[in-house]
Amino acid sequence: MAVVTAALGSYIFYKSVIIFFVLLPFCFLYPNFKRKELINVKKRKLVLEFKEAIMIISSLLSAGYSLENSIKEALVELRLLYSKDNLIIKEFEYINQLIYMNISVERAFDDLAYRSHSEDIRSFAKVLRIAKRSGGELVSIISHTVNVIADKVRIKEEIITMTAAKRFEQSVMNVFPLFIVLYIDISSPGFFNIMYTTIIGRICMSFGLIMYLFAIYISKGLLNIEV
Repeated sequence: MAVVTAALGSYIFYKSVIIFFVLLPFCFLYPNFKRKELINVKKRKLVLEFKEAIMIISSLLSAGYSLENSIKEALVELRLLYSKDNLIIKEFEYINQLIYMNISVERAFDDLAYRSHSEDIRSFAKVLRIAKRSGGELVSIISHTVNVIADKVRIKEEIITMTAAKRFEQSVMNVFPLFIVLYIDISSPGFFNIMYTTIIGRICMSFGLIMYLFAIYISKGLLNIEV
């Protein structure tokens, strides 16, 4: 995808094979950007599933289960909701293994929070650790925390749903200028020759490329709404 993008950009803005080979090394940076995107998708999925898991734990605690047994029973319920290869299933299996090895529940959730880099999971782990140490009303504290996290996750999902149409428009608008230039270049051969054969033309095209990339960056930032 990066090579195709470099080829398309070098053709539309410069019509130069030399520029393509200049841009080619930058293609190796693309996997880093794609990796961050995939990590965000995975993290979002984990948080959604974690919300369901802690809601199950909260209901089991209210029913009189201990925290350790609640986590054990939550895994049984999660297996009914998700496939065995699901991320939350693997994480709760690992948490149950840690508990079986006499590692405290709060340490097990601290480990999950550290590995997930999720603010919501980190908040739950912190509240759980404080509640266990203080010896307060564990059931009510966890229930309140679960409600807060669930509301926060719900708001995030509503924002994503409400901005889905705008995200699609953003994707269309990102490629639309390129198609316009290609259409004019194909339908009217030589129309843009002055932009590729003169110094001023190349400067203008370079400036256009910079503004185009900047517009894409700004549009992505506008739709990246944090809660």
